[in-house]
Amino acid sequence: MKTHLATATESHAVGNSDTVRRRTASHALTMPATPADLFAFLDRLAIAHATITHPPVFTVEESQALRGKISGGHTKNLFLRDKKGTLYLVVAGEDAAIELRALHRLLGATGRFSFGAAALLRTTLGVEPGSVTPFAALNDTEGRVTVVLDAAMMMHDTLNFHPLVNTMTTSIGRDDLVRFLAATGHPPRIAPVAAGAPAAPPADTP
Repeated sequence: MKTHLATATESHAVGNSDTVRRRTASHALTMPATPADLFAFLDRLAIAHATITHPPVFTVEESQALRGKISGGHTKNLFLRDKKGTLYLVVAGEDAAIELRALHRLLGATGRFSFGAAALLRTTLGVEPGSVTPFAALNDTEGRVTVVLDAAMMMHDTLNFHPLVNTMTTSIGRDDLVRFLAATGHPPRIAPVAAGAPAAPPADTP
C-alpha cells in the first residue's frame, strides 16, 4: 500500500478560485482530469489531502475489505437523474439507508430518481462506474450536476473518496471538501438524505 501526502502551505494559496477553475476548464474540455490533475487542483487551493493506493474496488463491501485502517468517514456516491433529467450527485456515509423511491421528496426534485447511465456519467463527470466521487465535479465544467452532501456524513471532520479512480482513496477535511466543490462551480447542498429524514421545504419557503 502506497501513500501520497500533501500538506497545505502558503505557497499553494490562490487568491481567486475563478482563476483555478478556468485553468482546469481548458484541460477538462479535451479529456477528463486525472488523479494528478485533481491533486494539483487541491494544492493550488491549499487543501491538505492524503491518498493511499489499493486494488480496484467497486462496492462498499469491497472497499471495507481492502482499504485497511483509514480514519474518517467512508462514503457512497449516487449519480441520479429526476423525471426532468436534472442530474444529482448524492454523497452519503457508506451505511446511510437511502430510499431511492422517496429521495426526490427529501430533495424537492421532480419525480422519482433513477440512476444515471454509465455513458451519461462519463460525459458529465468523466469517471467510470465504481469510481463515482464528489471530486468528479472537477470534470463538470458545464455545471450540469447538483452535488448533495448528506448532513449526517458532514459530522465527520475527515471524509474519504476515490480521487477519480477506484484504485486509490483520498482523505480530505469536511470543510475543505465544501471549498473544493465551490471552487469547481458546484457549491454543495447539505441536506439529510437517509430514510426517515425530514422532507425539504417547498422552494418558495424562506
